[in-house]
Amino acid sequence: MIHISLTVINLALGLLKVVKRKEWSPLGFLHVDIAHLFFNMFTLYFFANVVINWFGQGKFIILYFISLLAGSLLALFFHKDEPYYSAVGASGAVTGILYAAILLQPDMQLALMFIPIPLPAYVLGIGYLLYSIYGMKSRLGNIGHTAHFGGAIGGYLTTLIFMPSLLRTDSLMVILLAIPIILLFMLAKMGKLN
Repeated sequence: MIHISLTVINLALGLLKVVKRKEWSPLGFLHVDIAHLFFNMFTLYFFANVVINWFGQGKFIILYFISLLAGSLLALFFHKDEPYYSAVGASGAVTGILYAAILLQPDMQLALMFIPIPLPAYVLGIGYLLYSIYGMKSRLGNIGHTAHFGGAIGGYLTTLIFMPSLLRTDSLMVILLAIPIILLFMLAKMGKLN
């Protein structure tokens, strides 16, 4: 049921207008290919229930929307002077759900699909965002690293808004998961991402 709801959400978001380009853009609905769609839905399948179990479906949907919007806005911010830059897909929203799940359960064990060595979720979360910074800097592949990162920021901040007690009860994890976010903005301010 939740996957059907997310498809409807993505379709509705497809009607959002991108003000910068003054054209209709199906944000969060289009995917580059079947593999892109598969990896987004595969990730969502495993991490959506973590967030739903903590917050319920209503807050899950809010977190999803905010992460989608944050991913789109960060991509727009970083690529505002690139008229031919485009990003498609729900990757920012899915990354926001993933990062929220990691913040809520940082000790869950995760393994990369092709490297089945379990690691604490926070290690992979931090590593993924550091990889995204590298991908943004080196323009690695045809991947919306900026949208992924923005989605993670949206998921991180929304989780802290929904559960501010984490600042007190799990402050070390809140700080550790903030390190790549702070690093991104420091690098951007120093002009090191161009």
